[in-house]
Amino acid sequence: MTIQFSDLGLSQPVMQALDMQGYKVPTPIQAQAIPAVLEGRDLLGIAQTGTGKTAAFMLPSIDNLRKADNQIPFKSCRMLVLAPTRELAGQIAQSAKDYGALAGLKVHSIVGGTSVNKDRNKLHRGCDILVATPGRLLDLIDQKAFNLSGLEILVLDEADQMLDLGFIHALRRIRDLAPADRQTLFFSATMPKQIKELVSGYCHDPVQVSVTPESTPAERIEQFLFMVQQDEKQALLELILSERHPVPGEFERVLIFTRTKHGADRVVKKLGQVGIPANAIHGNKSQPQRQRALDEFKRAKTPILVATDVAARGIDIPGVSHVINYELPNVPEQYVHRIGRTARAGADGVAIAFCAEDERAYLKDINKQTDASFERLPLPENFRAVVEGVGPTKPAPKQQRQRVKPKPRGASADMRSGDKPKGNRGGGHGGQGGRGRGGPKRRHGGGKPGGQGQGGGNRRQRGQRRGGAQSQG
Repeated sequence: MTIQFSDLGLSQPVMQALDMQGYKVPTPIQAQAIPAVLEGRDLLGIAQTGTGKTAAFMLPSIDNLRKADNQIPFKSCRMLVLAPTRELAGQIAQSAKDYGALAGLKVHSIVGGTSVNKDRNKLHRGCDILVATPGRLLDLIDQKAFNLSGLEILVLDEADQMLDLGFIHALRRIRDLAPADRQTLFFSATMPKQIKELVSGYCHDPVQVSVTPESTPAERIEQFLFMVQQDEKQALLELILSERHPVPGEFERVLIFTRTKHGADRVVKKLGQVGIPANAIHGNKSQPQRQRALDEFKRAKTPILVATDVAARGIDIPGVSHVINYELPNVPEQYVHRIGRTARAGADGVAIAFCAEDERAYLKDINKQTDASFERLPLPENFRAVVEGVGPTKPAPKQQRQRVKPKPRGASADMRSGDKPKGNRGGGHGGQGGRGRGGPKRRHGGGKPGGQGQGGGNRRQRGQRRGGAQSQG
């Protein structure tokens, strides 16, 4: 018999909110976690992303907050959810608002990269539920703008990711500042030694819930592998995304992972040069830039997103059909988190890995730790020609490039249409001095002198103010 949400003991307002969201049947982790959380027990959940963890802790916590009916504490909160990334924090806060739509609870979120003063004002009167990144939370605590004195429920989501990002000391400080009689809900996709030590300090006799074996990729994800040289990866990526080399699955949204921020920006730039629009998301991007990139990805306006591991668990967007590991992660657990961006909400997904000679050790570690089963795919027949610059994607048609390339400022109609400027740069054309027809303006108007007999003239004498337009050659 299939378990329904109505079998788990949730209140009527929460059930109505679930009906509004179209949810009927709980996921395995929700079915196991919700009753224990409703009883007030501490919880340790081992589950990959995409298994429904947010609802597993948020739904029963909303009910517990309603039943307690305590006042909102001044400069504090009743429930605190810690998340590793800005994107994940925003998604959890939105879920809290959706699930608690009829519960009358006040929800806020604070993350780095936004105005500290606005956060101070936002939290001055306190709130019921606060979703935060650890760094910004401690900033406000250190400024005496916030405290944890009113905390009833503490949630750590994606705890292993927070450790990977260097938040271990911040998490220990928050643990020491929180009231001892709180309820703690602890979630992690993996259970390394540091996480076990952290759990012992946070939780008291927790109920343990595990819905998938540790570090095992989702069964609905098909995994494929290309063996390719490091300097040939870009050409292969362009062939795949331009659909000139077929790969399994139909493209809907494609998420590409690199190891570095510079690498992500470089991939986006190179794709743009061959007419394939993409956005990048990484730690050097401002919060508005990151949010704009996610919004465009979610709406499929720009269905290709290049990310570093900082976004690996912050992207919870249905419809990611493919994850491409442009560079293999040097930490095998990160592979699980990356490919977990696809095959969400019951859908199937495709994961493609590019492996160069110097990444074979990473591939071996991934195979050993995750039992990943890769099907090796052959390189396209015309791949060598493409790499050497004579294939069909080198270069792309001019009109295709122009769709993503901004128009040069001050260029004539000839330049904007994609034609090369006529005549020498800054030189004349058939007796015309200064800049030639279609040539871009130079700072002083005259540009470089044209050839003899072409009327370019000397820049200082003829073209400095008027671009040499009246030169007779």
